[in-house]
Amino acid sequence: MSREFNLAVVGATGAVGEAMLSILAERRFPVKNIYALASRRSAGSTVRFNGESLVVRDLDAFDFSGVEIGLFSPGATVSEIFAPRATAAGCVVIDNTSRFRYETDVPLVVPEVNPHAVSGFKNRGIIANPNCSTIQMVVALKPIYDAAGIERINVCTYQSVSGTGRKAIDELAIQSKAMIDGDPVRAQVYPKQIAFNVLPHIDDFQANGYTKEEMKMVWETRKILEDESLLVNPTAVRVPVYYGHSEAIHVETKRKLTAPEARVLLRAAAGVTVLDEPSP
Repeated sequence: MSREFNLAVVGATGAVGEAMLSILAERRFPVKNIYALASRRSAGSTVRFNGESLVVRDLDAFDFSGVEIGLFSPGATVSEIFAPRATAAGCVVIDNTSRFRYETDVPLVVPEVNPHAVSGFKNRGIIANPNCSTIQMVVALKPIYDAAGIERINVCTYQSVSGTGRKAIDELAIQSKAMIDGDPVRAQVYPKQIAFNVLPHIDDFQANGYTKEEMKMVWETRKILEDESLLVNPTAVRVPVYYGHSEAIHVETKRKLTAPEARVLLRAAAGVTVLDEPSP
């Protein structure tokens, strides 16, 4: 009989928390007991898991001593408080927020790219999850990096509103309807209207002129690939799509690599599907 685990999903009422619960059920993760945790105001509500309703518990009052794995996506400030509390009780935390990504004693892991880094969780009991745009990029670039090295990455992201959360999803729907109906459009989640628009501005601008979202791709790619010399030039754009990010990536390799050779590498890579329709 396979081992089963006691799990807690922190931030279970958010868009990411709900996706975590859905994927755990879809992949039939061996769950013994699962706890849906959120803020006090959400306690008592319900979320769905594997066709059943889970009652949401108050994170602040929860005892992690019986939990083996905690999946955290409650926001960085909440993770800062409760992730150490969970690890002190013996729970291994996999944190989806930005709070621990850049700390040297916390591994930043993409399973298809640097699974060896997982062992670093023993330092503090925490495994950090990278930014969404970084993950999909490094999965595709890892086989190319290993085969030919990479000198420079130029990347432009096209990120859906789901990356901001449920309020942004609702805002896109409301604004789209207002535009079609000819009604006034109000922007509350984003600084400008997102419906039928694109916003080349995600997160705050930094002193170097890049946004924080863009710099995450620089910092995280270097840490995951363990290459501080890697040049990364990102542009992050929010687009009026509900779910699903896409990226246009141009790379300069250190050694010559032809397009057919790259296709062979990508077709063999874990987590990559090549959809290629070259001209005849």
